[in-house]
Amino acid sequence: MAAVQVVGAFSCGPPRETPPEQDNGFRRLSARLCALRPDDSSSARTEIHLLFDQLISENYSEGGGVAPQDVSALLVQACRLVPLNQNHLVSKVSQLIHHLLNRLQVIVDEQNLDFLLAYTISAIQQCSAWTHMEILQALAALVYCNGSKCQKYLPDLLGKTGLLMKLSDLTQSDLEVRRAAVHCMANLCLSVPGQPYLEEPYQNICFQAFLTTLQSPKLPTMDDITFCMLLQNALKGIQSLLNGGKMKLTQTEELGALLAVLKKSMFHGLPGLSIEMPTVLYPTPLPQYDGRPPVQPQQPESSASRPTANKKKKLKVKPRKNQQGEEEEEESGGESEAAAVTGVGSMSLHEGNAARASSPGGLRLPLGGGGGGAAGKEHVSSPFGSSGWKRVSSSESDYSDAEGGVQSKMRSYQAKVRQGALACFLSTVKSIEKKVLYGYWSAFIPDTPELGSPQSVSLMTLTLKDPSPKTRACALQVLSAILEGSKQFLSVAEDTSDHRRAFTPFSVMIASSIRELHRCLLLALVAESSSQTLTQIIKCLANLVSNAPYNRLKLSLLTKVWNQIKPYIRHKDVNVRVSSLTLLGAIVSTHAPLPEVHLLLQQPCSSGLSNSNSATPHFSPPDWWKKAPTGPSLEDASISSPQGSSEPCWLIRLCISTIVLPREDSCLGSSAGFAAGGMYEPSPMRLEALQVLAHLARGYFSVAQVYLMELGEVICKCMAEADPSVQLHGAKLLEELGTGIIQQYKPDSTTEPDQRVPVFLVVMFWTMMLNGPLPRALQNLEHPTLQASACDALSSILPEAFSCLPSDRQMLCVTVLLGLNDSKNRLVKAATSRALGVYVLFPCLRQDVIFVADTANAILMSLQDKSLNVRAKAAWSLGNLTDTLIVNMEAPDPSFQEEFSGLLLLKMLRAAIDASKDKDKVKSSAVRALGNLLHFLQPSHIEKPRFAEIIEESLQALISTVLTEAAMKVRWNACYALGNVFKNPALPLGTAPWTSQAYNALTSVVTSCKNFKVRIRSAAALSTPSKRERYGSEEQYARIWGALVTALQRSEDTTDFLEFKYCASLRTQICQALIHLLSLARASDLPRIRDTLELNGDMIQSYVLQFLKSGAQGEDPSAAHSPQERDEMVRMALRHIDCVQAAAGDTATRAVAGFLEDTLTVYLDEAGCHEALLESTQQ
Repeated sequence: MAAVQVVGAFSCGPPRETPPEQDNGFRRLSARLCALRPDDSSSARTEIHLLFDQLISENYSEGGGVAPQDVSALLVQACRLVPLNQNHLVSKVSQLIHHLLNRLQVIVDEQNLDFLLAYTISAIQQCSAWTHMEILQALAALVYCNGSKCQKYLPDLLGKTGLLMKLSDLTQSDLEVRRAAVHCMANLCLSVPGQPYLEEPYQNICFQAFLTTLQSPKLPTMDDITFCMLLQNALKGIQSLLNGGKMKLTQTEELGALLAVLKKSMFHGLPGLSIEMPTVLYPTPLPQYDGRPPVQPQQPESSASRPTANKKKKLKVKPRKNQQGEEEEEESGGESEAAAVTGVGSMSLHEGNAARASSPGGLRLPLGGGGGGAAGKEHVSSPFGSSGWKRVSSSESDYSDAEGGVQSKMRSYQAKVRQGALACFLSTVKSIEKKVLYGYWSAFIPDTPELGSPQSVSLMTLTLKDPSPKTRACALQVLSAILEGSKQFLSVAEDTSDHRRAFTPFSVMIASSIRELHRCLLLALVAESSSQTLTQIIKCLANLVSNAPYNRLKLSLLTKVWNQIKPYIRHKDVNVRVSSLTLLGAIVSTHAPLPEVHLLLQQPCSSGLSNSNSATPHFSPPDWWKKAPTGPSLEDASISSPQGSSEPCWLIRLCISTIVLPREDSCLGSSAGFAAGGMYEPSPMRLEALQVLAHLARGYFSVAQVYLMELGEVICKCMAEADPSVQLHGAKLLEELGTGIIQQYKPDSTTEPDQRVPVFLVVMFWTMMLNGPLPRALQNLEHPTLQASACDALSSILPEAFSCLPSDRQMLCVTVLLGLNDSKNRLVKAATSRALGVYVLFPCLRQDVIFVADTANAILMSLQDKSLNVRAKAAWSLGNLTDTLIVNMEAPDPSFQEEFSGLLLLKMLRAAIDASKDKDKVKSSAVRALGNLLHFLQPSHIEKPRFAEIIEESLQALISTVLTEAAMKVRWNACYALGNVFKNPALPLGTAPWTSQAYNALTSVVTSCKNFKVRIRSAAALSTPSKRERYGSEEQYARIWGALVTALQRSEDTTDFLEFKYCASLRTQICQALIHLLSLARASDLPRIRDTLELNGDMIQSYVLQFLKSGAQGEDPSAAHSPQERDEMVRMALRHIDCVQAAAGDTATRAVAGFLEDTLTVYLDEAGCHEALLESTQQ
């Protein structure tokens, strides 16, 4: 229904004032009807008949200017005038209800609905059977989108003996009545947003009725078109339940039965294919039996259905018409040639597809198909439009055979069944969990067929074989929905090696399915002529490319896609061009960097374009738009760029041309709707090209860096334009390029120094940006999103390059960021806070006390913001700022510490304490900052009384965060922060009251936390103090030792499989902590250590030996992990124990020393170094 109008009036009063030219007839007839009173005379009946006929035959324009209230009043009056014993009049008034509600698109309000429903239900119960068809049509119109208002009558309609249940039953002899009853049920299930859904018991009743209808075979007495309409109504009902009713398919049998009938209905009436399905599909990773009958020898058949074998050789595929009304094509004789193309016999796509895919002279890309239908549209309209589900009008049964003949009409209805099944399948896909859906993968996704065997039927069968472009588009949309979010499922695929086994592993089966999807979609690509369907194919390919694990698959899949998509970027239809660029973007962003894609990017510009019958793109350097650069010439810059290549990158040249060059005449035809774009390509094309460049910069920076200065000029041009979306994408590209440069200069980068972008070139690049439109974008108050993106871009400057920028440009960056921190827009404020957190780490800025103080004040202000995102970014920046304090503290020049304001430190501590009580996103950075601040405090600060209270409060905040059930990242950071606190020698660790609280919190975590990474960090914190007195009393020391031993015992106790990979690292860290404690132990500590060794010595020794042999990486990468260093740690502990002055008669010292000697002996014996031990003992 195109529009929803609610009827409110009950009584039949005078019609409302409406435009007289539109409804004079209705007002006149309505007035006459309202003037009548119930009368059983023959003359009265005749007059009512005539009035009803005139009302039905009146020419209403849609909406007609007729007030919905007047329609309601008229229908109520009409029903009052017709007694239920007058069958003919009841039939006529039912036609009137159906006609007016459909023609004028009216939804009846609840008050009038109550009267009309009671009347129609009574009419069905009391009137003759021959009237039921018209009454059910009227009932369907009344309940349309009114299911929630029919609660009172649902038992009469859908109860065990309900009217609709009886009339829709398989035993119903009148097939038209059965169809109309199913239609009523479908309309009952249709819900309106904001209205209550149909109650669950009735949802289940309707679902079972629809499912039974779809499962029942066509009766011999039923004509094909009635059967198609029956299936359509049942499919519509299930789709309404899944969409509006939010029905959940939780039972395997229920879901399997639905998927089975949907698969059967998806192929209903498809020429050349007969499919039998089991009643239920069960989830399985193996290909399922689809019950196709074996291929029979060709039998003579009527020329109306399929061509004979000797005619098949002469077939040519005509380009399908691509007009705006593609549905008309389905209802015309234009499908007959497509039906013939599908052929008979085997479903082998290898052979059968050639009919659609080929033409004389080899493959010709169907670029000539008019794109006018999509002209001016940025997005392709969904093939599941609402038009397919409109209420069935009475004219459908009066289809004229002259409009294409009976066969054409039947094919049209069969195509609508397939479309309805696909629409219902799409709703099913969206309503169930992905992990459940992928159990049915093999039932709908093709697999590579065995040699000589036919291809199994799947969604790709429809994509390649269906004569209706709309149905093909529907199948592709369902396939896209299945592929969307399938990355985790498809990640198991693997076919890099040949598997010669007695069985096919699941990983190989999925890989085979991925290969077949590539093959079939590429076949469909070259065979398709409808621009809308072509766009769906390319989008589906992009979804497949985004989710397939190409790093685990054999090469060539992406190469085939790459080469076949190239010509389509010059297609006449703008939607095809945009989706082609989207696909190229997916290729360069999936699992980047891939060696195969790296090779493709280095292909010659002309590669793969010669087979197109469209205009070949010109890639001459677009020098005309370049500005003369300042400083060294671009030629010099290109020479100095690494990996310079004489052959330009085809994709980068394409994107630059798309963004900055005028469009070619060959593309103007279908882009007329984008007049606002002026001389350039339509905006969606340019934006997509900018996104592809951003993907390239992120995944293949070594290719993009050669064009750094040229891309810089493109960015300047984009950011100088008036269109904010183009400016925004230009800023995003700038951020990606900046980030790519930073990645090259990171300490762990694999890029060789001579392959990096030279610093002088980076300086040139950013000078161009800062002298261009970037500062204007930063201050563009009208577009805060652009401001935020510009801030993100500004934070991606290479620190080494920033220090080389002119001082006025440096000052510009700092001043703009500090100024924008006062922005009222939360996006801008969050981006600014983050950028300041990046800048405060720059070597040339971090020792500037004024800048650090200004940044601190700006961050403290942002921490008070109402937006969680702003506070989270500010807390992260506060953590970075405190990292800077620690770096400056370790510098030889103490001036920074002396000049940094103690009052500001107090404010930062207070803000961090408050932030540690915020949400987890803020808290994790706040506790990191607290640890750094307490580490930074100097004796001059700690001595002041005003610091004592806040230090105590800070430590309590850290201790409570360690113990709280917060996110694991928060607890990890809190443990890390306590370790930082322990590094400050000025804090009274060991004597202060909070000492035992801090150690008890860490020992609790190291023994019992579910997350092993948090345990590792707490063990590292426990091994931080460098002096024995900082561990406190003997009892405290013993508790720490005992907790670490217990933690070692429990180092494999976990129910989470993902934690097992951290077991070795946890044991390494605990062993380091135990050895560290031994190297600091006093004589009074040793008895307790001896007692522990007597109980658990063998267990401890076995793990210490593992530590000495392998030494898995712990949490702290700077800790000693080489075999020699691990060995030396134990020896130092042994030497320390030997030096401990024990009291007379004390055996603890000898016991602990003996334990360490035995451990070293075993270790060296196994290493074949026993002699070395003897020499060391003599020494």
